[in-house]
Amino acid sequence: MLGLEGKVMGRFLVFLVALAFAFDGQAQQATEKHLSFGVVPQHDPEKMARQWAPLMAYLSKQAGVTIRFSTAPSIPEFERRLAEGVYDLAYMNPYHFTVFNERPGYRAMARQNNHVIKGILVVSKDARASSLRDLKGKSLAFPAPHAFAATLITRAQLEKTAPGYKASFVQSHDSVYRAVSEGLFAAGGGIHRTLGEMEPAIRKKIRVLWESAGFTGHAIASHPSMPEEQREAILGALLSMSSTQAGQELLENIGMAGFVEAVGSDWDDVRRLGLGVPLGH
Repeated sequence: MLGLEGKVMGRFLVFLVALAFAFDGQAQQATEKHLSFGVVPQHDPEKMARQWAPLMAYLSKQAGVTIRFSTAPSIPEFERRLAEGVYDLAYMNPYHFTVFNERPGYRAMARQNNHVIKGILVVSKDARASSLRDLKGKSLAFPAPHAFAATLITRAQLEKTAPGYKASFVQSHDSVYRAVSEGLFAAGGGIHRTLGEMEPAIRKKIRVLWESAGFTGHAIASHPSMPEEQREAILGALLSMSSTQAGQELLENIGMAGFVEAVGSDWDDVRRLGLGVPLGH
């Protein structure tokens, strides 16, 4: 068996090869047709590129089509691009899927295996708050108006339990956790996965005050114009990732264990929440 040093070196080599594949050749990129894979901007773009670009390289090789990582400078801008059908493929939150499945018609492909998403509210480690009632009248941070679990679910509960709070939107999950850790807000909305991906220096300064019930998680969806043969090749590559060592390491890099095939009705639990006027309409 490989020792720890060997495993670390192996992962590093996989990462380098994947990055080289993802960004190989400026001249080739200029002439080669490729697919854009938009990822909801929960973190800063550099961090997201480190997480997702190697996975795009892997999918490209397995599916036989060039797939490029893409994102947006903010969640609202990501929503605008989804509404316009800019991305060929997209990793979007559950609410986004229910909206953009209707128009422009993004089709469910896959979702994370054995996973539900829960909204959380975090406070500083030494905060006196012991329940949501303690947040009445306080200034709270959220990533964006339509972030599903981090904003929509947490705010729905706050409206019932802590009316009168003041909401501010700070671009990303990372920004929420940093702002709360620095005492700029009394609390902030997020999800367990993005909190777990923060640097330890931030995590040790905050704690989870509340978490929601679980809902079907993020969707990977394809543009309605994608040819069926191409879509099936990409889906097959996604579903097989957890069966190879290289695939497992790339999944670990994005904080997931694997994917299962998805259908649109998987998100009926989100539709039943009736979260308001669809974006982009």
